[in-house]
Amino acid sequence: MSAKSVQFQDNEDQVNSLPKLASYRRIVVKIGSALLVDRVTGLKRDWLESLGTDVAALSASGVEMMIVSSGAIALGRTVLGLPKGALRLEESQAAAAAGQIELAKAYAEVLSHHKLRAGQILLTLADTEERRRYLNARATVGTLLRLEAVPVINENDTVATTEIRYGDNDRLAARVATMMGADLLILLSDIDGLYTAPPHQNPHAQFLPVIDAITPDVEAMAGAAASEYSRGGMKTKLDAGKIANAAGTAMIIASGTRLNPLAAIDRGERSTMFKASLTPVNAWKTWISGNLEPSGRLVIDEGALVALKSGKSLLAAGVREVAGQFTRGDTVAVFGPDGREAARGLIAYDAADAVKIAGRKTNEIGTILGYDARSAMIHRDDLVVRAAKRAATAKE
Repeated sequence: MSAKSVQFQDNEDQVNSLPKLASYRRIVVKIGSALLVDRVTGLKRDWLESLGTDVAALSASGVEMMIVSSGAIALGRTVLGLPKGALRLEESQAAAAAGQIELAKAYAEVLSHHKLRAGQILLTLADTEERRRYLNARATVGTLLRLEAVPVINENDTVATTEIRYGDNDRLAARVATMMGADLLILLSDIDGLYTAPPHQNPHAQFLPVIDAITPDVEAMAGAAASEYSRGGMKTKLDAGKIANAAGTAMIIASGTRLNPLAAIDRGERSTMFKASLTPVNAWKTWISGNLEPSGRLVIDEGALVALKSGKSLLAAGVREVAGQFTRGDTVAVFGPDGREAARGLIAYDAADAVKIAGRKTNEIGTILGYDARSAMIHRDDLVVRAAKRAATAKE
């Protein structure tokens, strides 16, 4: 494969002009198992502490940091003394159960040295795909960020099956990044970026520092995983890049084998930047607005309509009518007082509860429903506001 057939920048000035990590608003860092765990000694504590220093420095500069970490199975098999080689599914799940405790404790301790709090979240890829679970996951991560904690998101390998067999941690990280509106995804692994061919197979492979678009030619360069503990490979990283880039999230693939791997990126050490699309498609909102039939209908007042157009969430106080049979996470159409459809979004309440709280203030909701509930009936991240020219009416 000739490097000339690929869209990339090899000009040194282009590489040096890439933004520093501190200039990003929200970053997701994916950690591969081989970086965290030694097959004999277990957790690589020195490396993890150096990562903690990098995360703390970026947090201090105002960047919201999230970590998607592998390593539970690799660490657990060391803790439990399981033999080398392939594990049966139930052994992998048991290893994950034992390793997860040690891994969470290590992250909490390392981050606490920098006066940062960690919050553990266990996810599988399906948690980012199914609507109700997506809402729960995003709300939890978002709340941790607002409380200035660092979410540490681990694959839930104690119950997962497909993820263990095939490895999808890179794509999980991309889903988390797009779910949370991150503007940068960093994949740290045992390779320092993208080459025209797998460098361990072809010593003449050319390094590609900046990729403008993940084309079929770029995808053809992917090789298999190079490490015993790596469940992915360049292919899954490019799959992650396509997910992230299309949604407006840039991606960096960099080596994590060195200490302070994030600081190394800023120093200009070798890594590959995959640029976000110049015309990003918010696939999540496109799905909401165009690919789902609404299960219900809300009619809102003028004040709520103005709030939606200014980018705010829909609160119960602005809702005047509720119609339809829907459950939390379903798509509903939102109509303004003039009868025109103003928006569509994913409702945060079942229909029966939505009826009870319509028109009520946020501080009344808990008393009315008898449980602590979300402040927004539809969160702005799950809301697509229609163009003003749309002519559909509630009577349709």
